Amino acid sequence: MNRGRSLIMVDYQHILDTYGLVSVKSGEMVEAAKASDWDRLIQLEQDCRALIDTLRRDDTAAVKAPRPDRGYIQRKYELIRKVLSDDAQVRRYTEPWMEQLQVFLGSTRQEQRLQRAYDSGFGSQG
Repeated sequence: MNRGRSLIMVDYQHILDTYGLVSVKSGEMVEAAKASDWDRLIQLEQDCRALIDTLRRDDTAAVKAPRPDRGYIQRKYELIRKVLSDDAQVRRYTEPWMEQLQVFLGSTRQEQRLQRAYDSGFGSQG
């Protein structure tokens, strides 16, 4: 009789391969951000999100499976650290652009409010 964890078969190599794909995509995201290729960055982010959704499902199942070996844990840790580092780099490139975009959108909204005020205040006088 098996007490404790139920035996669940988990393909740990598949999980590591998926973490590896996330790592590759996050590296590509850094390059896209450096090049200000925002359309590519958005596509890569969507690709990463789909891979991460897969990892959430697979890693959740792995919690109930027999403990993986140390090599698996070390490699997973290395891949996660690289992805987090890549994310920080992407933010360094995107945050200034986002700030510029917010300023632009703010000035556009202000121009629209002024135009509406002008149209309603002066347009009715004749």
